[in-house]
Amino acid sequence: MTAPEIKYTQAFINNEFVNSVSGKTFVTLNPSTSEKICDVQEGDKADIDLAVKAAREAFKLGSTWRRMDASARGRLLLKLADLIDRDAAYIRELETLDNGMVINLTTRTIGGIGNDVRSLAGWADKIHGKTIPIDGDFFCYTRYEPVGVVGAIIPWNFPAPILVNKLCHALVCGDTIVIKPAEQTPLTALYIASLIKEAGFPPGVVNIVPGYGPTAGAAISEHMDVDVVSFTGSTEVGRLIQAAAGRTNLKRVALEMGGKSPNVVFADCDLDYAVEMSHQALFLHCGQVCIAGSRTFVQEEIYDDFVKKSVARAKRRTVGDPFDKTIEGGPQIDQDGLDKVIEMIESGKKEGAKLECGGKRIGDKGYFVESTVFSDVTDDMRIAKEEIFGPVQQIIKFKTLEEVRDRANNTTYGLAAAVFTKDIDKAFSIANTVQAGTVWVNTYFVGSSLTPFGGYKTSGVGRENGMEGLMEYLEIKTVIVKIPEKNS
Repeated sequence: MTAPEIKYTQAFINNEFVNSVSGKTFVTLNPSTSEKICDVQEGDKADIDLAVKAAREAFKLGSTWRRMDASARGRLLLKLADLIDRDAAYIRELETLDNGMVINLTTRTIGGIGNDVRSLAGWADKIHGKTIPIDGDFFCYTRYEPVGVVGAIIPWNFPAPILVNKLCHALVCGDTIVIKPAEQTPLTALYIASLIKEAGFPPGVVNIVPGYGPTAGAAISEHMDVDVVSFTGSTEVGRLIQAAAGRTNLKRVALEMGGKSPNVVFADCDLDYAVEMSHQALFLHCGQVCIAGSRTFVQEEIYDDFVKKSVARAKRRTVGDPFDKTIEGGPQIDQDGLDKVIEMIESGKKEGAKLECGGKRIGDKGYFVESTVFSDVTDDMRIAKEEIFGPVQQIIKFKTLEEVRDRANNTTYGLAAAVFTKDIDKAFSIANTVQAGTVWVNTYFVGSSLTPFGGYKTSGVGRENGMEGLMEYLEIKTVIVKIPEKNS
């Protein structure tokens, strides 16, 4: 098919598309071909300073944004949802071009954004405090207030949905925001910026600056006028952001980071269903998913059959042109991502895991990897401990519930987990004891803008979605007033 037209490549600051202060640009590549798509303006500290200044001006007392009714903020978000739905076909093609996500998946992810925005918009006039009957002649109440300027740093794996999610959380609470999209995938972010302006948001409320992590991302993390940083990405970078917050103004941080999620399959499960769901839990978007079920624990009674069926399924998985609707898997995001996956596959082979299928790069154009399955994997192997972020399934044998429960928790991560069983006692035992922010029972990848999402341990700090997610973007204030006489 014909590639979508690239309409926006500049930074979006104060409701205008502008060149970077330095005049520098960077190249965004098509991961399916390794070829250049276009040049994008490269923002750095100077551009972040301008964006934060605009956001701070939009947030000042008496501004249009601060004076706006909460219900009106909600209506602006509803308008944005309508615009995203209107242009969903273009946005999904742009996402597939820049990210390599197969078109069937971008159709679902982009197609769901509008309803997620509507769900979050509904909170705008429902965030409120309460009165508290403290002792004495006092009137006491609380109020929720926006934190201020939010800095959001977006990953490359689901660029548009995560950008819109963070943006909506901030705006529904009355904050302003400066967003840095991933340098690998800036194009949908910049197009959505045009919809922000079309929807009618005041200047400075939303600013989007493409650039690199060590420059633009670091400038957000270290900025004294940024009040909270919301980040989705690797644990390694999350540590840097948290350290930067501590060195500067002790800004609040909300971090959604890496995972090595256990997927526990008991012998009493529906085997064929568990094989398919475990396959999707790992291979969706070529394994480039933080909540991927990347440690597949299978009870020994069914282990051999599970491996055999999983290998057959992986061999049937189609990998290729992401615009082809018959294709299940596209490329890795870039050369670095490809190299890491291949290096991890080699480490699995060297450490004694059995390579059942796959294990090699596909062709020399684009960043494609064969769907790969390892059996005879042990907990001490790198492929069982480190996040691969690629299409590499590790199948690990276990004997008892008590054993697998402890082994599932023997990780520095804690983002997600799943269990497949027909025994409700086993299901609840795993669900209630595994250290993970989300646990699925007999399913995977089910979620909603209503369900809190985040991680335990090094998988994250704070939550997204639901009222719990909004709290990251709010301050709560207690007001106590002396009154002449209190009556019940």
